[in-house]
This record gives sequence, C-alpha cells and structure tokens, in this order.
Amino acid sequence: MEIRKTMPDDLDRVMEIYALARDFMVKTGNPNQWKTHKPQRALIEKDIEIGQSFVCTEGEKIIGVLAFICGDDPTYKVIYDGQWHNDEPYAVVHRIASSGEVKGTGTFMMRWAESQFPHIRIDTHRDNKVMQNMLSKLGYTYCGIIHLEDGDERLAFEKTI
Repeated sequence: MEIRKTMPDDLDRVMEIYALARDFMVKTGNPNQWKTHKPQRALIEKDIEIGQSFVCTEGEKIIGVLAFICGDDPTYKVIYDGQWHNDEPYAVVHRIASSGEVKGTGTFMMRWAESQFPHIRIDTHRDNKVMQNMLSKLGYTYCGIIHLEDGDERLAFEKTI
C-alpha cells in the first residue's frame, strides 16, 4: 500500500469509497455520522484543491482516502468532559474511509499520518465503535467531547509519538 495526494481525476472513486463507508457504518450500528450525504463532494473538491486530501492505493487501485491537515482545527479549541494531553502543534485526520477491499487499510493510513507529524488528533461519532476500536489498538487516548461547526457531538482522541 502507498499514500499519495488525491488528484482531481480520483474524485469519482473517492466519492464511491465514501458511499461504501456510509453503507458499512449503517451495517455496524453507526447510521448517523455521515447519514446519506457526507462528506459532500464540494468539500472533497476543496480538500483536493488545497492539497489536504490523500488516497491509499494498492497497485493502481484506490482503496482508501483521508484528509490530513497540519495545524489547528477550530472545532478542537473547546473540549468538554476532558482535556487534550498537551498544547503542542498537531495534525488532524478527518474523513478517513476505506473501500473494505484490503484488510488493514485504515491502520495503514493512520500509521502514515503518524509518520508525517508526531502529534495527531482525530474525532469520531459516539456510535462509530469500529473507529474507536482501531484508535484504541493504535494507542490513541480518549480526551473528551468536541462539537463540530454544525453542533454535532464527537468523541475526541489524541496520540503523541
């Protein structure tokens, strides 16, 4: 597996992977995180344009996608029922998804992110037990609750390498 920046020509495949991920979330008890429409195509187009969208490939096939953003995330400024472990500079992983075709794709993408920046923050929906389990196995620590711009609650995790 390899990680590279997402190219505009990859957009249809990326959106297909997000659709597969939404279906998987519904089947595993998490129907509300992305519902039927998230992430929206316009947001992914912007991620690509500003260089923060990455794809995971196996050979020539795209099997995963993530947004990797270095720097402060405004939704992480306030945390409830807990605290961040430190205030060091960090990178954020958002919108991570796998096609489900290759076992370990999510872990591979998270380890890639860790190799890019030594302090990672990530959040997920309370019902996303699959993501919570993966983060726990990778040594991420639950820090508290954050709220997205639209007010939705998310569980926040952090790891410093």
